[in-house]
Amino acid sequence: MSRERLVLALDLDDQVAATRLAATLHPYFEVAKVGLELFGAAGPGVVYVLRDMGYRVFIDLKLHDIPNTVERASRVLGSLGPAFVTFHASGGEEMLRAGVAGLVDGAAHAGESLPIALAVTVLTSEGSASEDLLAERLGVAVKAGCQGYVAGASDLPTARALAPALVSVVPGIREAGASQNDQRRTATAREALALGADYLVVGRTVTASPEPTKAAAALLEAISG
Repeated sequence: MSRERLVLALDLDDQVAATRLAATLHPYFEVAKVGLELFGAAGPGVVYVLRDMGYRVFIDLKLHDIPNTVERASRVLGSLGPAFVTFHASGGEEMLRAGVAGLVDGAAHAGESLPIALAVTVLTSEGSASEDLLAERLGVAVKAGCQGYVAGASDLPTARALAPALVSVVPGIREAGASQNDQRRTATAREALALGADYLVVGRTVTASPEPTKAAAALLEAISG
């Protein structure tokens, strides 16, 4: 496990602050996540800024709308050259399929690589995720052609059994003793890796630290040892 699998969650509403933090933490992270907060504040241009800094970009807007709208929005996002784009699996197979089609079309027209379409199963802010619900949402993700999913670490045994070929992305990473904030189903980085996570999304455990570089270095050391 190395920095290639670590995703820096830039959950800020200021592009200058976000890019400064990204520059500082680039030695520890290869992927930068742009969520609703930063995308709303800075717009699509922040994707190009982060790419120019050497990051692979994870656009985390969790698209969920009628299929036509999702396809058209995905076409735009695919043209920006991200590495990952998220969709809510609760939107169903038709919507997810439209999102995947939009990414394919947008990336092709822009001459960019195809992003990985990630189906968000159950948010880690929710207290539990039943196996039936996971099975339903992973099933539609597979049928729709998504290449990966987002799930809590505790969901991975079920998720990996149901969709072994898909890329697994785990948010809610907290080191032992740290505050959970608004997350309910958290895990340490080592726990998530032991359960089979391919990528770890790391936010406040590093970005809210009084010394982010030390926190990031400690995290990387913990998972590399």
